[in-house]
Amino acid sequence: MPDICITEHTVLGQKHSTFYLAAGPQDGPLIIFAHGWPELSISWRHQLPFFAGMGFRAIAPDMRGYGRSTCHPIPNDYSQELIVEDMLALLTSLGREAAIWVGHDLGSPVVWNLASHHPEKCQAVASLCVPYATVERGLDQLISLVDRQVYPLDEFPAGQWEYMRFYEENFARATASMDANPSNMVQMLFRGGSANSIGKPSATAMVRKNGGWFGDADEAPLVPRDTELLNLQDLHAYASALTRNGFSGPNAWYMNHLTNAEYASRALNDGRLDLPVLLISARYDNTCETLTSSMAEPMRALCSDMSEAIVDGGHWLAQEQPFAVNHALTRWLMTKVI
Repeated sequence: MPDICITEHTVLGQKHSTFYLAAGPQDGPLIIFAHGWPELSISWRHQLPFFAGMGFRAIAPDMRGYGRSTCHPIPNDYSQELIVEDMLALLTSLGREAAIWVGHDLGSPVVWNLASHHPEKCQAVASLCVPYATVERGLDQLISLVDRQVYPLDEFPAGQWEYMRFYEENFARATASMDANPSNMVQMLFRGGSANSIGKPSATAMVRKNGGWFGDADEAPLVPRDTELLNLQDLHAYASALTRNGFSGPNAWYMNHLTNAEYASRALNDGRLDLPVLLISARYDNTCETLTSSMAEPMRALCSDMSEAIVDGGHWLAQEQPFAVNHALTRWLMTKVI
């Protein structure tokens, strides 16, 4: 495959500006990738050149509060409805009526909300790790789907989502401890999956019980970098952006559960999706665990044209297993969408 040129752009708005990376022919089918917490447009660095080489116009924005996009001052500025508006403005700036949307982690509720509120703007929608009708419907919905065999109610009231409760109760402490050493934080987070984690409580379930991500410590510990997933250049890019902007914006995405649930309640067609959708599950993701829990059941009940794939990797699937992710997306696109 020849070298693919990836260019940088910004959509300027009165209240919000979105930076994005772009690759591929201007007139190619449009595919837009939405990253999650606490990532950047470069989280799709393995997907942009691949799909550009296949003839797609491939786009990856820095989401609201990240990188070179606008960072807003208060948690209410990070509701799903506002973030969906950012993506609609991006789509308009590209001169297109609709796109194929792909999300991961907290980028997934964004693309699911696009599908359920603006289906005319979606040719198809795919998600890595996060099923439809989960995060975008609020924390209570997530908790209702917890596997109580792994997370007994008396020990883990919110299951693996205990860390989200911790943000609601201790937002300043949670954010300050991450801001204290973003580089260590990135090295600690971005790690490949392991089969040994299956059936065991996720580390995210321990955050509230331990009084923070790092217990009594005020910053992330230094752990060896996972060189299979993160090279030094990428580590520097993530850490530099988070040092510059801080974790306040990224963490604020978790502070709008009630507002987001109300927005989700206004979905069209009673929340049913009839367009092509894909869930790519990560076999070794024991936070967004979809293979043995009931987390994906609401999506299966609400989607009339649903495909599923499983990739042997952890939560950071697009970076850990790019070949398998690209293959799964391509197979779905070629058989269900294009």
